[in-house]
Amino acid sequence: MRGFAVTAVALTSVLSMAACAKDTGSTGGGSTSAAGEGCKFAEKPPAAAATSSTSASTTEKVDGSALKVGLAYDIGGRGDASFNDAAAAGLDKAKADLGLKDVKELTAAPNEAEDAKVTRLRQMASEGFNVIVTVGFAYAESLKTVAPEFPNVKFSIVDGSVEGASNVTPLVFAEEQGSFLAGVIAAYQSAKCHVGFVGGVETPLIGKFEAGYLQGAKAAAPEIKVEKKYLTPAGDFTGFQDPAKGQVAAQGQIDAGADVLYHAAGASGKGVFSAAKAANVKAIGVDSDQYNQTTVAESKDVIVSSMIKRVDVAVYDFIKASAKNDLASLPKVFDLKSDGVGYSTSGGKIDADLQAVLEGYKAQIIEGKITVSDQPTS
Repeated sequence: MRGFAVTAVALTSVLSMAACAKDTGSTGGGSTSAAGEGCKFAEKPPAAAATSSTSASTTEKVDGSALKVGLAYDIGGRGDASFNDAAAAGLDKAKADLGLKDVKELTAAPNEAEDAKVTRLRQMASEGFNVIVTVGFAYAESLKTVAPEFPNVKFSIVDGSVEGASNVTPLVFAEEQGSFLAGVIAAYQSAKCHVGFVGGVETPLIGKFEAGYLQGAKAAAPEIKVEKKYLTPAGDFTGFQDPAKGQVAAQGQIDAGADVLYHAAGASGKGVFSAAKAANVKAIGVDSDQYNQTTVAESKDVIVSSMIKRVDVAVYDFIKASAKNDLASLPKVFDLKSDGVGYSTSGGKIDADLQAVLEGYKAQIIEGKITVSDQPTS
């Protein structure tokens, strides 16, 4: 994944991409505007009332120097410009703010055996790491085995939970809410009223991104057309680490007419950005503010926004709460209301008018006037 260079596979797969685009399961709500005319928009939501932000207690001084913190990444690890990098940012902030002195980071391999995850977690716990963050739902099964063996270790799992394990804290998000706003952005940024979604692996978690994106796009523009494509089926996690496959899927959607692409594909999103840049269309990142990610800097001019999933905040808050011995203070779900998800404005592509629309929809979701589904429709 790291140091990936776009290869000739994208060029030699043109014919298959065109066929793939026809099989993406495009959905639409009727005819779209003529190419170049953009969408016919629904009535805009009422303006949101001004609110004062209350960030998680960043001013409170907490000493975490006595903690030994382990972080077990999902495949890709640091440098994926997405999910894992967000977790790494939370760890780095904890080092700086809380004075962590002893930290260990380990990374999963693609399609590794379950025993490898068990060994990784058991190794850290056996070495005395008393706060361990696992990044990704793939660690749920291994935690069922390891957490009971080390009852005094505080474990957490991003995007998952472990029933009956009192020493495992779930760090879960309302990805569908943030993706709803990404869908609104896509509709307003599209010149053809035709957008796309690229998912890494077809799992219920990534389905939440698709569901929210589609609902948001159609809320903003009921006649919009949406392409969708998953890189690998459930169980094959290489879909999160295959930029070449991401580029092929994205090119297929571009060939079908999409001019704004949103990905939830981990490091494979690098290929989505490459295809968007080559075709001079727009893209929306995920998890981190990808406009500012150095590993995709060559594509930053086509990244109009990112759906921010504050894994960094969740990881930092978990470590801080562990240092305070106050895990009950963590939110049950990191959603729009808790600033656990959101959207970025880096690069200046989100103007004041669009931001007002986004804040209006955001307020309606927080107030319960809009309920965002977490399951995609067929």
